[in-house]
Amino acid sequence: SWWRTTESYKGGATTISVGRQVLQDGYPRGKSLTASDLRALATPGRHRGSITVVLTAADVAVEGFCMSSCGSHESARLPWGKNRRARFAYVWVGDSASQCPGQCAWPFHRPVYGPQGPPLVAPNGDVGADGMVINLATLLAGTVTNPFDQGFFQGPKEAPLEAVSACTGMFGAGAYPGYPGKLLLDPVTGASYNAVGLYGRKYLLPAMWDPKTSQCATLV
Repeated sequence: SWWRTTESYKGGATTISVGRQVLQDGYPRGKSLTASDLRALATPGRHRGSITVVLTAADVAVEGFCMSSCGSHESARLPWGKNRRARFAYVWVGDSASQCPGQCAWPFHRPVYGPQGPPLVAPNGDVGADGMVINLATLLAGTVTNPFDQGFFQGPKEAPLEAVSACTGMFGAGAYPGYPGKLLLDPVTGASYNAVGLYGRKYLLPAMWDPKTSQCATLV
């Protein structure tokens, strides 16, 4: 499976499952969020052995979103408990559908820069959400293999290339800049994908750096 590649990293095997979910449809911190807002949204709840994920809607602007990132993984100190020096990891991913799909939802939208090939059909019919899947996968892998900036990364610590970001733009065999690679094609919808999840849902997952082969590994 795609996630199994993370077992080759220093931390070893990790199992990911979905925990408690909270929908905050009242925009408690408004529709323009800073990094501190994201940290505040991620802080409540139990953090032991878990990763908190904050997903923002298409009409929410986030500091740095579209300009320098499509999401991020960070860590913060626990504000309560006996060990306040302990840190917890969290991830944020934004829905770029109406703000910057060309930057954060490629290859389901024409890119802002670079080769202008035709966009692929999103497997779930939602360019923003399918783009979020790619970015969430990227950041979850980065969090598990480099949770507190002391794990795996290549290049400078200020701009690290992590497990998946080291393979940006690669989804299938033969990928090169502007071409995501050879993928599976849904004969009914024409959508491109490389992974099948629960209930037969199709997804596109990015390539991941394989420490055993020192190459970017794709699912197809």
